[in-house]
Amino acid sequence: MKPEKDRVLNVVGGGLAGSEAAWQAAERGIEVILWEMRPHRMTPAHVSDRLAELVCSNSLGSDLPDRAGGLLKAELRRLGSLILACADEARVPAGGALAVGRERFAELVTQRIEAHPRITIRREEVTRVPEGPVIIATGPLTSSALAEDIGRLVGEAYLYFYDALAPIVTRDSINMEIAFRASRYGRGEDEEGDYINCPLNEEEYRRFVEALLSAKRIELRDFEKEDPKFFEGCLPIEVQAARGPDALAFGPLRPVGLIDPRTGKRPYAVVQLRQDDLAGTLYNMVGFQTNLLWPEQRRVFRLIPGLENAEFVRLGQMHRNTFLNAPRLLRPTLQYRGRDDLFFAGQITGVEGYVGNAGTGLLAGINAARLMKGEPLWVLPPETMLGALIHYICHADPRHFQPMKANFGILPPLEPPVRNKRQRYARYSERALAALEAFLASQPSSPDFVREQG
Repeated sequence: MKPEKDRVLNVVGGGLAGSEAAWQAAERGIEVILWEMRPHRMTPAHVSDRLAELVCSNSLGSDLPDRAGGLLKAELRRLGSLILACADEARVPAGGALAVGRERFAELVTQRIEAHPRITIRREEVTRVPEGPVIIATGPLTSSALAEDIGRLVGEAYLYFYDALAPIVTRDSINMEIAFRASRYGRGEDEEGDYINCPLNEEEYRRFVEALLSAKRIELRDFEKEDPKFFEGCLPIEVQAARGPDALAFGPLRPVGLIDPRTGKRPYAVVQLRQDDLAGTLYNMVGFQTNLLWPEQRRVFRLIPGLENAEFVRLGQMHRNTFLNAPRLLRPTLQYRGRDDLFFAGQITGVEGYVGNAGTGLLAGINAARLMKGEPLWVLPPETMLGALIHYICHADPRHFQPMKANFGILPPLEPPVRNKRQRYARYSERALAALEAFLASQPSSPDFVREQG
C-alpha cells in the first residue's frame, strides 16, 4: 500500500486555478485536499472566504468564437471546466463578453467544491511546499512564507514578485517601410539584426514624449505600492520621460550603433522591438513597461513611426504578482522539471487572465490525476489556445520571460496564410477546436463526461 501522502493530492490555493484543479482531479477518482488560507489569513485584495473570488473585474472577457478569449472558453467548456460551468450559470448581460455576478459565481464554485465527495477543504495557511503529489495554485498574492519556500526550491533568481509588462505587437502589423531590422553596431545572431527598430527624428520624438507625459495613468492599489523597488527596479516609460526632455533619447530609446537605411544617418531616437515567440510572429516593445490606461497606450504608442497600425496582443501593465520563470522551470504538462509530482497552475505559471488561469488549473488537475493513476500525461496540441498558451510559457526566451494571456499571435501560423483578420481568426478557431477533438479522440482513457460534451 502506498503511504498516505501518495494517495492524496494536495492543491494549495482556492482561486480559479486551484478550484478547477481540485475538481478535475476529484472527478477522475482522486482524493483531494484543497488548502485555502482565507479566512484564517486574508490577502490585501480579497474580501471574503469564498473560493474563486474575483478580485478585479467581473468580466471573463470575450465569449465570441472568433476572439482568442472566446476560443479558450469554448475549449474549456469542451473539457468539462467547473469554472466555465459556474460562470455560465452566474452570467449577467455584457454583450459579447462573459461577465458574472461575482458573489453568485463564487458561491456556485464554493458549493460545488464543498459538495464533492472526494474533496476536503482545509482552511489553513500552507507555509512549505508539501511532499507527495501537489499542485501549487496560490496566485499573485502567494503568502510570504510559502513564496520563500518556493524560492528555495526553484532558486530565488527564477521567482519574481512584480510584473512590469511591456506591450507586444504582431509582426505583420509593423510597417517595415519605416521600421528596419538591425542590431546595434551590427552585433547579433541574425544576419539581418535581432531587433526591429522604429526610428524617430527630433520632431517625432518631441511629439511622442509630449503625448506620453500627458496621457492618463492607472492608479496602483495601496498594497502594490508597498515596496519602492517596484518603481526603481523597472521604471515605467512615462516616469523615465518625466526626468527630462531627452531622458528617453539617452535611455531606452538611445539610437547609438544604429543607422536608418532610409536616410543613411543615425536617428534622433529609436524604439526597439525584440522577438517574443519562437515563430517570430510577436514582438515586445523593449523598455516600454508602463502604467498608462490601455486606450492611452494604443493612442500614444501608435505615434511611433512604424507602429501607426500596430496590433497589440498585450498591453503594458505594472502590478504586484508572484510568478515563476516558467521556461526554465516547467514542462508542458505543468510539472516542475525537478520533481515529477509537483505541478504549478494559475498566475504563478506566468499565465494572465481569469480564463487562462482556470485553464492551467484544468490541465494540472488532469495531469496530476493521470500521474497518480499511472496514465500518460497530457500535452495539449499547440493549435489549441490552451495548448499554445502553455507551450508559450514553457518555451519562451527565459532571459526575457514575461506573463502572457490568450491571443491569436501565439498560435502556429495558418497554411496557407489568411490576410483578412476576421477570417483569419475564424480559421484559427476552427482549426483549434478540430485539433482538440482529434486529441480527445486519441485518448482512450478520457472520461465519458469529457467525450459527451459539445
